[in-house]
Amino acid sequence: MNLKISGHHLEVTPALREYVITKLDRVLRHFDQVIDGNVVLSVDNYKEKDKRQKVEVSLHLKGKDIFVESANGDMYAAIDLLVDKLDRQVVRHKDRLQGHQHDALKYQEAAPAAEAPPQ
Repeated sequence: MNLKISGHHLEVTPALREYVITKLDRVLRHFDQVIDGNVVLSVDNYKEKDKRQKVEVSLHLKGKDIFVESANGDMYAAIDLLVDKLDRQVVRHKDRLQGHQHDALKYQEAAPAAEAPPQ
């Protein structure tokens, strides 16, 4: 998987980068057909005391693009919330791909053939 991690009004430290990578490994454990991903870590300063840490992820999967965002006062907590949301969406997408709502034709009962009129 190609993963791009960037920061907006924030310097992405090696520890933060490693934390994001280890958390996203959980998603890859459930679904290995992830093509690439883009992670944006940002800080919004509303006031000096109110800093909101925000994380956005855009994943390009085989057959679908998934976008998830999360915000919290702590960056690590925001990443944890984001990975939980992302994991639920990826597992739901995988279930839809592998859904077996219909039985195979060979296991369905054949409809009784209409009797031919006598000749």
